Amino acid sequence: MNDLNIKGNWNQIKGKLQQKFGDLTNDDLMFIEGKENELLGRLQNRLGKKKEEVIDEIKSVIKDL
Repeated sequence: MNDLNIKGNWNQIKGKLQQKFGDLTNDDLMFIEGKENELLGRLQNRLGKKKEEVIDEIKSVIKDL
């Protein structure tokens, strides 16, 4: 997940993900440095997607910023 470069833009990314997936909460999208895998796990559970699919969704949002 390090290659996603989410640290500096996380608030923007979080907002875009919430727009795209309306059922995501702030708790689902809580990013804590060093706990990226925990974030991915929460998103996997909420979205019912594989880890790679979640990463692709985040990359898609980053690309659109």
